Amino acid sequence: MMEQEFDFQNLFILDLANNHQGNVDHGLNIIRSVAEVIKNRRVRAAIKFQFRQLDTFIHPSHQTQSELKYIQRFQSTRLDQAQFQILLNAVWSQGLLAMCTPFDEESVHMAVDMGFNVLKVASCSAKDWPLLEEIANAGPPVVCSTGGLTLEDIDNVTSFFQHRAVQFALMHCVSIYPTPDEMLALNQIHMLRNRYPNIPIGWSTHENPGDTVPVQIAVALGAKLFERHIGVETDTIKLNAYSSTPEQIDQWLKAHGRATVLCGPDSRPPVSEIEQASLDGLRRGVFARRPIKKGHTLSRDSVYFAMPYVEGQVESGHWKDGYQANQDVLPNQPVIQEAVEIDVDQGIVTLKQAIHEIKALLNEAKIQLGSEFKVEYSHHYGLENFRKTGAAIIECINREYCKKLVIQLPGQRHPSHYHARKEETFQILYGILHVNTDGYPRILHPGETILIQPGVWHSFWTDHGVIFEEISTTHYNNDSFYADKRINKLPRSERKTLVDHWGRFQITPNQTSQNTAEIPIADTQVS
Repeated sequence: MMEQEFDFQNLFILDLANNHQGNVDHGLNIIRSVAEVIKNRRVRAAIKFQFRQLDTFIHPSHQTQSELKYIQRFQSTRLDQAQFQILLNAVWSQGLLAMCTPFDEESVHMAVDMGFNVLKVASCSAKDWPLLEEIANAGPPVVCSTGGLTLEDIDNVTSFFQHRAVQFALMHCVSIYPTPDEMLALNQIHMLRNRYPNIPIGWSTHENPGDTVPVQIAVALGAKLFERHIGVETDTIKLNAYSSTPEQIDQWLKAHGRATVLCGPDSRPPVSEIEQASLDGLRRGVFARRPIKKGHTLSRDSVYFAMPYVEGQVESGHWKDGYQANQDVLPNQPVIQEAVEIDVDQGIVTLKQAIHEIKALLNEAKIQLGSEFKVEYSHHYGLENFRKTGAAIIECINREYCKKLVIQLPGQRHPSHYHARKEETFQILYGILHVNTDGYPRILHPGETILIQPGVWHSFWTDHGVIFEEISTTHYNNDSFYADKRINKLPRSERKTLVDHWGRFQITPNQTSQNTAEIPIADTQVS
């Protein structure tokens, strides 16, 4: 995928369209009035013009007399290039970006020659391939609206721009002016984000400009750039039903800002002190139901859970059968953490906690496994160190060809080793993988692959979590050789926990491996 150099994020596109009324002074008034709002709201915005070379854009027979309302509108608000240049200079003088929707090839050249920052593809032009070719070859970044397009149409125009290395964003749009509530279809924003995850997705809107609820919903659905028509009313000029006055733009931006605050970050934020204090006040602690003697093993019937929680007390969420008292506890007294101890297999606890995160990572990557599979948890330095060193390996098939899914959690590493017989290729499905092959480091992103031939030393790790496919020749349990000789000397059962499905009932404190290797493994031959 090409690198996006232009920042489409949080860009507000304000479409002047023909609301300048063919009058430069009125156009300047709109620009100045809206620029004041933009400065006060401290947002990033572009004023958008529309270019049509009317002498060639309109058929000769409709040049002087036409019943089509659009042609009448275009002709009555005509401006020449010199007049547009005055308006363009005013945009730049206000510190705003300048954007242009060209509706014909000659207008593309004019917009580029005048130095517009961004080009726009109107919904009605998104299947106009001669015009799209001209826009793609022009150079500036592009925003493309999708009003009236089928999914196939959107796929086509997306691939078209990608193949030509155009920096572009897509806008959900409904080309009904104004757009009634039942036609807004705001969930299309979410659909487009899922279908094109590497493309900025925005919303070009034509609903009642006094209604600020839709823009807040659009923010919640993940729209990153927004477009509205703008204008200024006078004693003689009235706006259409979908264009916003500066005052309405101000309220629209205010609503957007509040929605952004309400939605918060995409990643899970840390718990605030205020929230934690509120939750702590509702925690339940463990209390003795009857006298508990030193040396007594606590069970569920010897305690009860109640609030308020006492600092240092065992809380209900940490309760497990098997606590042993190391001092006496009187009835109705809190069971203090120092008063009890429990023999916990920390390795099993670490692994079980990691499994929850592994499943969540697969869910986030939208990878489904079904219900029949085997998992190998590799823990080269012990189960208790699984979060630091190891991987979860899901075997899909192992015949003359082999396919596995390898999942690593944030910060997890797999130590340096080589295979004598197996050739393997990694393909990244989700996240970023760091690989070192024979001393040469590489960083792999989703879709990228790396070939690892027999005898090549390799190690890999991830900073933020990764899922990749391993496609290889047949896997053999005695075909991995580690640079750390301590690993080579360990029995396979001490380095691997193998289970069916997720091992819900197989991972116990007395078990760290099942379905162990069928092939005898020498001290220096391990997998």
